[in-house]
Amino acid sequence: MTNTEQKALKKFSAQLRIDQLEMFKQRGMGHIGGCLSVTELISVLYGKQMKFDPKNPSWEGRDYLVMSKAHAAPTVCAALAEKGFFDKKLLLTMDDIGTHIPSHVDRLLTPGVDMTGGSLGQGCSVAAGIAFGLRHMGRDDQYVYVCIGDGELNEGQNWEAFQFLAHYKLNNCIVFIDNNKRQHDGYCTEVLNPFSYEDKMRAFGFWTITVDGGDEEAIDDAINLAKKVKDQAVCIVLDTIKGQGVKYYEDMPDNHAPKVFEEGKAVIDAAIAELKKITEGE
Repeated sequence: MTNTEQKALKKFSAQLRIDQLEMFKQRGMGHIGGCLSVTELISVLYGKQMKFDPKNPSWEGRDYLVMSKAHAAPTVCAALAEKGFFDKKLLLTMDDIGTHIPSHVDRLLTPGVDMTGGSLGQGCSVAAGIAFGLRHMGRDDQYVYVCIGDGELNEGQNWEAFQFLAHYKLNNCIVFIDNNKRQHDGYCTEVLNPFSYEDKMRAFGFWTITVDGGDEEAIDDAINLAKKVKDQAVCIVLDTIKGQGVKYYEDMPDNHAPKVFEEGKAVIDAAIAELKKITEGE
């Protein structure tokens, strides 16, 4: 990655955080922790790696994003708005009656969304199906990117999908595990100890690497490595922090979907001011 590309992605990540924080402040709540932890991933995907056409969201030659941890919709929607899929003003209508910006990804409402998500644990199966279909049609130059939450991996359906991906060696589907270590009810190790994601994915037949999920260059390098893997399913484990990039939310005991009271609004305003130094910097 060149210095210019790295700076551009840093600015894009900062802008995505600004957009999300403004959405949360406007709505008065949101899945703040798990949205912020995947910001750098979404920045790299939409800022560098993915093929897409904002003027034609259903373009057959596009890459696909399946946000299995569907409550990270604000992160995805912020990227789609910044890339011109729809008017950015719509972001502040999140969860309003009649909105096109729900708090869970919805392909029937939001241009550019490839899968509707609500109940967790289903996204990898959908991603596997898309990847299998693309392979069957000989469209090996297209990729499916699926992002799965660590808490979501309590659902057994994910592991069935992993087995399918590995069996058919679908390396055109890159699996990302957002290992932010916390889920709705607490720390993952306390709710249902996951042990080592990397060891488990390798045991399932995946080429697997763990990288810093807050480092755009590390994520980009890992994706480039994954794309060189032949005849094996691929997985990138993202070592992240729930609430990543905003210390107040990183330290909050219950940061899964907190309400934004007056103190939170002040924190958001201060965080936005700091982030704007990045977006407006040279």
